[in-house]
Amino acid sequence: MSEQFEPADLSRIIEMAWEDRTPFEAIEALYGLREKDVIRLMRRELKPGSFRLWRKRVTGRNTKHRQLRPEGVNRGYCPTQYKHR
Repeated sequence: MSEQFEPADLSRIIEMAWEDRTPFEAIEALYGLREKDVIRLMRRELKPGSFRLWRKRVTGRNTKHRQLRPEGVNRGYCPTQYKHR
């Protein structure tokens, strides 16, 4: 799976997966990876301890799943997060 992505894209997918406000649906829209694919990618790309920390962090987190987000929150990041763009 990671063979199909350029290193920069792979890095961005991992970054998006770690971000609290970026839902799995955003990763799927940009890269075609469903949540289970992201989990598989993270398991393969991260060290075992880092993977466990990440899973603990995202499990049940309502900001990682668009359906669990409060109504009206439709962005994937804070408006001031990417000031360099």
